Amino acid sequence: MSSCDGQTKTSAARVLTQEELDRLGGERTLVSDFKQMKLENEAQKNWDLFYKRNTTNFFKDRHWTTREFEELKACREFESQKLVILEAGCGVGNCIFPLLEEDLNIFVYACDFSPRAVEFVKQNPLYCPERCCAFQCDLTKDDLMENVPEGSVDVVTLIFVLSAVHPDKMKLVLENINKVLKPGGIILFRDYGLYDHAMLRFKSGSKLGENFYVRQDGTRSYFFSREFLAELFEETGFQSIANDYVLRETVNKKEGLCVPRVFLQSKFTKPGQPQSS
Repeated sequence: MSSCDGQTKTSAARVLTQEELDRLGGERTLVSDFKQMKLENEAQKNWDLFYKRNTTNFFKDRHWTTREFEELKACREFESQKLVILEAGCGVGNCIFPLLEEDLNIFVYACDFSPRAVEFVKQNPLYCPERCCAFQCDLTKDDLMENVPEGSVDVVTLIFVLSAVHPDKMKLVLENINKVLKPGGIILFRDYGLYDHAMLRFKSGSKLGENFYVRQDGTRSYFFSREFLAELFEETGFQSIANDYVLRETVNKKEGLCVPRVFLQSKFTKPGQPQSS
């Protein structure tokens, strides 16, 4: 793929150059157990500090969501149906506010690990309690049903969220989500894919486990293979509808380079018939 703007969907993982293979293979030492435990215990604090530093300026508003995930429109049985969405890991609302603007017939539950991020969501001029309910939640241990009625959600968006969770706890997140999703409901997933440029740039001493790394600010990132993700969802009772790598090249203007980005974009459903309303 030579262009620096298009993207390709594929079921095959990105093929590494020999130099990249050597670099990945050379990193065998893992961060110590003590430091790993400290990172796990301080995960919330590290994300809170991230939002303190970057406020609402780090991520761009995601106007691509409805383009990439037509389910946000298509999963209605009739046009005037109110769609209930859960944005799990909403950050400062870069995904939900474009949706609320575009579609007047949705209600959004939005939760995040970071209390500061949730505060930014509530301060947004587009936030209104009639259409949106934002709350702080650690998806690995806080019961979503304290804020979201059981089986009430049509669509869950899980966008660049699961990668920040320890792989041992990812299943807990999906079990939590499963309780609030309707039978026939859909999870829309997008996150970092195996051999993404960011994965290859980690310096020595950043590796926490297989495909799992820590950034300099203490936040962590996992890079998903299709197989790992499919197994994770299937073991938690979901069925796969689509599960593909998205390969694209973006220009790093500072370094004047085209860099290979790899994301995993997937859709899973909770088996069962939607309740006819």
